[in-house]
Amino acid sequence: MGAYYVGLDVHSRETVFVIQDPTGAVIGRGALPTTPEAFARMCHQYQVPPGTPVALETGTSAFYVARALSALDLKPIVIDAHEVRLKAHRPAQKSDRRDAFELCDGLRRDLYRSIVHIPSPAISALRTALSRRRHFIRIQTAEVNATKRLLRGAGWLIGTRGSLRNGRGWERLLGALASEPALQTHTRFHYAVWQQAGEQVRAIDLLLAELGHGFRDEVRRLETVPGVGPIVALTAVAVFADVERFGSAKHVASYAGLVPSTYQSADRDCHGHITKRGSAELRTMLCEAAQHARRPSHPLHPYFLKALCPAWLQKRGRRRGPPALPSALRPVAG
Repeated sequence: MGAYYVGLDVHSRETVFVIQDPTGAVIGRGALPTTPEAFARMCHQYQVPPGTPVALETGTSAFYVARALSALDLKPIVIDAHEVRLKAHRPAQKSDRRDAFELCDGLRRDLYRSIVHIPSPAISALRTALSRRRHFIRIQTAEVNATKRLLRGAGWLIGTRGSLRNGRGWERLLGALASEPALQTHTRFHYAVWQQAGEQVRAIDLLLAELGHGFRDEVRRLETVPGVGPIVALTAVAVFADVERFGSAKHVASYAGLVPSTYQSADRDCHGHITKRGSAELRTMLCEAAQHARRPSHPLHPYFLKALCPAWLQKRGRRRGPPALPSALRPVAG
């Protein structure tokens, strides 16, 4: 039996599939439920041999389907959905059957380059926990912002100047609103939601401490960098997963979206802002860690001062981050 190629257009309830042989002839096509049992029936019906490559694009159910296919001894290949759209033969005539066919045919012809790494179950669990933590922190931030908008709308400007990052700040604000019972009642609503989200964050922090035992050496090594704590270290571990898949530090920086964009044509060679490809949360965590360099006791504080200039501070502000370091001050990748 010859080799086969399979393309899947995955949705949460139903998946459309196309199977081709090496010559491009369609061996089978159809739709099936997005369940491991349905994938097993497809393999049995069309006698798909073990090790057959299966192409699917990134999406909500991509990793779930990839793990189910791996359990069937198939070879799932997750492709960046942006590249799939760019290389679509008829982008104005999109359908599930055509998407599945183009994934299968592109896999057979080796057209795709943006292959997404499939994380291990441990990395998947770590990513899920970090994602839930970010969700509840955003809820806390939203409640703080909603409270301050409420106070500004009522003309209570004094209450918008205090910090609401902890329970003491909220209790202080509620005490100051004793003369405004209606405003105090609405503020208590926001405080209650803020408290509930904070409890979930603390529970997830305990879960992250347990999950971090499996990456103890990596976390300890990353925490030797000044300003890097457990959450930043675990975020880096979750994003990069298996670092051996990167050839050099430059590939790591490109994967994180920290390299400058480039436009080169003939004698013209222009570099712009960073590409911002990859994990936005990782870049946010790295910016948080870099803010520690403002402290005089920080080992990188001299580099921080050299990167600043009075004119830049007046124009941009320190919070927006310094310009690129001069070439003499940039760390050597390796």
